[in-house]
Amino acid sequence: MEKQAMYNNYDDNVQYMKDRLGVDKSFDVIQLDLEYAGRRMALFMIDGFVKDEILHYLMKVLSELEPEQLEPNPFEKLLRTHLPYVELDHKTDLNEAADWVLAGPTALLVEGIDDKIIMIDARTYPVRGPQEPDIERVVRGSRDGYVETIVFNTALTRRRVRDRSLRMEYLQIGRRSKTDVCICYLEDVADLDKVKHLKETLQLIDTDALPMAEKTVEEFLSGQHWSPYPTIRYTERPDTAAAHIYEGHILLMIDGSPSVMITPATFWHHLQHAEEYRQKPSVGAYLRFVRFFAVFASIFVLPLYYLFSIDASLLPEQLKYIGPTELGVLPLIVQFLIAEIGIDTLRMAAIHTPSALATALGLVAAILIGQVAIQVGLFSNEVVLYLAAAVIGTYCTPSYELSLANRLTRLGLLMVTALFEVKGFVIGTTIWILYLTSLNTFKTAYLWPFLPFSYRAFRDVILRSPMPLKNRRPAFLHPQDPDR
Repeated sequence: MEKQAMYNNYDDNVQYMKDRLGVDKSFDVIQLDLEYAGRRMALFMIDGFVKDEILHYLMKVLSELEPEQLEPNPFEKLLRTHLPYVELDHKTDLNEAADWVLAGPTALLVEGIDDKIIMIDARTYPVRGPQEPDIERVVRGSRDGYVETIVFNTALTRRRVRDRSLRMEYLQIGRRSKTDVCICYLEDVADLDKVKHLKETLQLIDTDALPMAEKTVEEFLSGQHWSPYPTIRYTERPDTAAAHIYEGHILLMIDGSPSVMITPATFWHHLQHAEEYRQKPSVGAYLRFVRFFAVFASIFVLPLYYLFSIDASLLPEQLKYIGPTELGVLPLIVQFLIAEIGIDTLRMAAIHTPSALATALGLVAAILIGQVAIQVGLFSNEVVLYLAAAVIGTYCTPSYELSLANRLTRLGLLMVTALFEVKGFVIGTTIWILYLTSLNTFKTAYLWPFLPFSYRAFRDVILRSPMPLKNRRPAFLHPQDPDR
């Protein structure tokens, strides 16, 4: 950012700020010209970002000042004595001060103080309440969730992590947007080399703005733009974020988004859910097993069913009933592809459908499309059954990003199985595993601890271990003290 030193004249400083902020061109940029204690003063602020009651109080205090009360050092007198507010700062660069005004704080220019601008951070943002996230609901547990304001999110996190080594480091990204970003980690637990690498990567981001917030940043951090598999985990739950902080992960919060980024995150992190830790260990282990089964079934059940349908000799005699009794009008692979596209169409329609019409959409999908399509012979009953099983497994995936990636994998396996039958299924599955093996998340193998294998860590992945027995941190994070 180009710097602009302050002028030695009050009028020049005020005029520069007025031009820089476009006071006469934007109705919500406010300039207040005041005179207190025999000195001219100017306040620059954004309407809607300022707490009116705080500014009214400060203006009342200033109006009671006498000229001699600001002598001999008016800046020190104002900052330390006559502005009774907590969040005060100062800037010596006009461009930087203008950028801060656009972010919400108020700038105070005082005649006779020509080398500093007083910044009053009395901002407020329109914000919704910290409600429970829709996609991370639990039966037992807290009902608060992250919101779109970064300061609220840092407070929700610090409420659960009352550790003196918790660090919240502030950055701004975007040449034009100046989006607030916070890096959150435990200084005496997290791998400081990973923290340094993350900060350096963020500082190298050169873009106008972050219109999609965390999704824009992810494209710069992952470096694997065409890979459908997520290498960063998202959460909107403060308790989930806190658990990862204690393990040694690094969190990234971006203003304007309720989703907090957890780095690094392996494939298995995207299959964990808070509900497993809200139940007894045996129940949690069972729920995790069911979830794993459902997720992997969502990938393989359709390709396997298609394979067994076209080659019944692959099945033992006891399972010969698997396969369509009536093929329908269209070839089986075409039925699957149409059904897959139809499911995604319905999902997108549900997102854009008002809540009052959601029931009507469900009736249309279930009766008018599904049942009628079977009756006219467009689809076979088995296609709808196994597709429903695959879709349920997709929705059991805790990570929305991972569920979309698995859906693409399922389609790919269907296609190669249709083209090359058994060889296609085996080769496709092998390529999928090798592809996941080749991925990295912040210099960590994506399938760790499965590949490379670590018995103790993989046991903790498969089973939900009791809390007293899991007082250790994942080795791939390289924590400074794994057992502290």
